[in-house]
Amino acid sequence: MLDAYVRTLVDYAVVAVVIATAMFVTFRVLVRLGMKREAATGYALVLPWLSGFIIWTLYPILASLYYSFTSYNIFQPPKWVGLDNYVRWFTNDPSFWPSLRLTLLYGAISLPIGLSLSLGVAMLLARKVRGVGIWRTIYYLPAIIPAVATILLWRWLLGTNGLFNTLLSPLYRLINVDNPSWFNGERFALPGLIIMSLWGVFGANTVILLAGLKSIPVHLYEAVELDGGGAWAKFRNVTIPMISPTLFYTLVLGVIAAVKTFEPGIFIKLNGTTTGTFLQVLVYADAFAGGNSRMGYASALGWIMLVIVMVLTVFVLRSSNLWVYYEGERT
Repeated sequence: MLDAYVRTLVDYAVVAVVIATAMFVTFRVLVRLGMKREAATGYALVLPWLSGFIIWTLYPILASLYYSFTSYNIFQPPKWVGLDNYVRWFTNDPSFWPSLRLTLLYGAISLPIGLSLSLGVAMLLARKVRGVGIWRTIYYLPAIIPAVATILLWRWLLGTNGLFNTLLSPLYRLINVDNPSWFNGERFALPGLIIMSLWGVFGANTVILLAGLKSIPVHLYEAVELDGGGAWAKFRNVTIPMISPTLFYTLVLGVIAAVKTFEPGIFIKLNGTTTGTFLQVLVYADAFAGGNSRMGYASALGWIMLVIVMVLTVFVLRSSNLWVYYEGERT
């Protein structure tokens, strides 16, 4: 045990020495090429990050693009198959289209509801009341709770014999229906996932929107009051336009996060061929789960997801001219 620990420390020391040497050599070479010492120092200091980006980010991205055109299972060399992986996803995989439908519907419904509720909570937390700092902390706590713990909690709450069904059982008996299976039944899986997603309302989005609300100049609200406007006029003519850049930012991040949803599909057993599951879960299942190791096939779906994210993001960006207001922008 001690020998392994010492070897690990030695490995770390060797890597540190190599990086430091590379930084020093880079600095000396740039200075000799005529670059100012300040600029050369900057490039030398950014070298570790740049090396990490190339090794751990850029190379895997390019490798996955290559693997998406191959039949690759980790244990054997990749074999070029061209567009076969992409064609198979679109034409011969029974789980793709239900999962695409579930993922897009989940994002299209949960995202606007979540943003609306986050804005409402942020407006409450923006009020000047006693103990508001404590309330802000409480409402942010869900953001730091591990996703696994959150999902296990909701699986208990929305289970067939969970808390929600137990409390609502008198209503179910009144309308003569059985306790719904929120996550296993095809009819209730999507509503159950959307209800679970609202837990994220009380987290990062609320804090971001709260910061946007606090940056709105008070004199704008005072001007509306002088014109005889009420709370709705303030919200419609001041709050929404002034906070629209923040809403735009959270919307873009929300679109990306919705397509990349992963944890609920792992810990909640969805029927992939009928109800569908999340696309990110399909990537994991084909790459790692069940001994499949179909890395090429999973890489192809990863790039399909990238195209979906890009298309949705471009749509949001193009629509921003219609509803996003920037205070310093010329019209």
